[in-house]
Amino acid sequence: MKVLVSDSLSQQGIDILQKAGLTTDVKTKLTPAELIAMIPSYDGLIIRSGTKVTKEVIAAASNLKIIGRAGSGLDNVDIPAATHRGVVVMNTPGGNTVTTAEHTFALIFAMARQLPQAAASVKSGKWEKSKFMGIELFNKTLGIVGLGQIGAHVARLAQGAGMTVIAYDPYLSKESAEQNGVEGVDLDTLLVRSDIITLHVPLTPETENFINAERIQKMKPGVRIVNCARGGIVNEKDLSEALRSKQVAAAAFDVFEKEPVDPGNPLIQLDNFICTPHLGAATGEAQENVALAIAEQVVDFLTRGVVRYAVNLPSVPPDLLPKLQPYIHLAQQAGAFIGQTLEGGIEKITVEYHGEAADLQTAPVTLAAIKGVLGQILGEETVNYVNAPGIARERGIAVDEVKSSHAGNFQNLICLKVRSGDRTQTVSGTVFGKHAQRFVEIDTVALEVVPEGMMLYLLNEDKPGVIGGLGQVLAKHGINISRMQLGREAIGGKAISVVGIDTAVGPEVLKDLKSVPHILSVKRVTL
Repeated sequence: MKVLVSDSLSQQGIDILQKAGLTTDVKTKLTPAELIAMIPSYDGLIIRSGTKVTKEVIAAASNLKIIGRAGSGLDNVDIPAATHRGVVVMNTPGGNTVTTAEHTFALIFAMARQLPQAAASVKSGKWEKSKFMGIELFNKTLGIVGLGQIGAHVARLAQGAGMTVIAYDPYLSKESAEQNGVEGVDLDTLLVRSDIITLHVPLTPETENFINAERIQKMKPGVRIVNCARGGIVNEKDLSEALRSKQVAAAAFDVFEKEPVDPGNPLIQLDNFICTPHLGAATGEAQENVALAIAEQVVDFLTRGVVRYAVNLPSVPPDLLPKLQPYIHLAQQAGAFIGQTLEGGIEKITVEYHGEAADLQTAPVTLAAIKGVLGQILGEETVNYVNAPGIARERGIAVDEVKSSHAGNFQNLICLKVRSGDRTQTVSGTVFGKHAQRFVEIDTVALEVVPEGMMLYLLNEDKPGVIGGLGQVLAKHGINISRMQLGREAIGGKAISVVGIDTAVGPEVLKDLKSVPHILSVKRVTL
């Protein structure tokens, strides 16, 4: 078998591939056309962030069986296209945890003591000792938004520096936070109490512009903000204004909304802002770790059929995969839907199998449901079919399976229930024909939803004018409706609308939709 390495990989990683008997070609900096022309003869492709594996590349990859990413981020891989072609996509989650956490803390130190500014001053021939007055970290309060693997490691580093650590993570139980020696708090408490705030969450519709002018005003005057997670989590314009007014004393970024960063970005001009060019994973140790890990994973898959850290395929015997695949996909889409619409911390995930679905090998289907839910919360590059159950356990989330021979009006039915406090959100779906999948019920309301693409999920009162108001708002913003499904509990009662759209909607559209009479809430969902 042949493997193409299209981005830089350590020689030790190459050696692992070659010693396993895989013909390995290293050809970096390929143009898209060169990659498309070359890829048909390869069984495996190993990349970092430089190679864009588009649907056109995957369509040309007639022999490709696996794409391996040396690192965690998968923004450069068209995962749906790979899944459709049966190509396994693997990454190396956790390989960058320590180095990203250390980089975060390096920026915290540098920001607290104004080290880049002081160094630049000395190199320019000045000796401005009194200008660069810093702060001690000892006894300061560090607020961590997102207590995943990286956030938890930052917490340990902060504790070693004598800091008080608090954290906001709506999907983490207080007990799990306490196991890390961290006080779990709500968001407003974190904003008010923190001397320094560091962000460790994925970029999702819910976290886009998460730190904005409104939330900055709730913070302690003179707060300091660090972002080594994803560009777009902090509204850069709002932050630049807060840095100028000194509401925010200083900020440090490793990531930006647009990379490479625009020289005209207002943050770049400010003396109390420091930054690095997305170096979170840039250490020799981290690069070596992920290179060795992905080489071993690719060898295991191509030589023994062992699947490890796949983001789009659980470990399923080849003879069972064709039958299970549509149910796996349906469960993951149901989980992704709930993960994007749920509010509050998750306490329990229950997957119910009814009718013919109860006779399946359900373990990989349940894994897909867990991955679907948690992937929306923690980032799809972080959660895969291998680590999803462990992440659920770490966060105190119970997982249960229920089977029944009765499926009501359907031959098969999968019902996913996610409990958050006193509320349980439910999505039920069925597979008909060979592969067709539909959601058939959302929160006890019957309706038929095609689980794919961009959509708006609305809760509304069953009153006249809702659909007309919805259409007017979308028309005003030039957004076309591709499909619409409606359902209600009873005449005049709670109703649900799932509206397929052709283009993404921004905060302005959501704001206008929420102002339509009788619309109670609006969520963006992408499946």
